[in-house]
Amino acid sequence: MEKYKVLVSDPLAEAGLNKLKEYFDVDYKPGLPKEELLNIIGDYVALVVRSETKVTKEVI
Repeated sequence: MEKYKVLVSDPLAEAGLNKLKEYFDVDYKPGLPKEELLNIIGDYVALVVRSETKVTKEVI
């Protein structure tokens, strides 16, 4: 079964990333500029953030 593609755009501990990678195809890109996020977000089924990335209407 193919894993869902998930984008992590904020810093996350290695243990957290490893747990996500058990279940998902994870791309880890902390500090991603908003313009780049808007260009690539359509390739993912989920976006994992903490407090750095602002999830606006445009992103959703």
